[in-house]
Amino acid sequence: MQPLEFCLCMAEAILLFSPEHSLFFFCSRKARIRLHWAGQTLAILCAGLGLGFIISSRTRSELPHLVSWHSWVGALTLLATAVQALCGLCLLCPRAARVSRVARLKLYHLTCGLVVYLMATVTVLLGMYSVWFQAQIKGAAWYLCLALPVYPALVIMHQISRSYLPRKKMEM
Repeated sequence: MQPLEFCLCMAEAILLFSPEHSLFFFCSRKARIRLHWAGQTLAILCAGLGLGFIISSRTRSELPHLVSWHSWVGALTLLATAVQALCGLCLLCPRAARVSRVARLKLYHLTCGLVVYLMATVTVLLGMYSVWFQAQIKGAAWYLCLALPVYPALVIMHQISRSYLPRKKMEM
């Protein structure tokens, strides 16, 4: 279940900045940034826990690693998440990281964050095409499960493209 928690924490941490979709719309920007940081940290912890279980299970079963598209895209997603987290730390402490163009780094962080979230969504969707998942979930329920990760991705893409990106382009 770690991919579910990973995507849920990541989506909620991104949606903190949306006035329409956030439960914390009343908080200050600084508080929402801290909550975003905490949510993304929780997502990374879920990813690490999931990776640990996967490696342990595959090793114990003596099965090879990285044999499917799901596993390769998942590994790339985890790598991109780690890079994105480092970029976020640079934004959290720009003086310590010696960042001179904070506005540009924010735009890159935002855009790359969207790409990482979409990579996570694709990873989950590829997992739903596995033999194991299709044996567990059949019929109309499978299509419902297929739609569940797509909806938050559409909401997040809409939030970023409508509210933040056009404003940031003007500021640069």
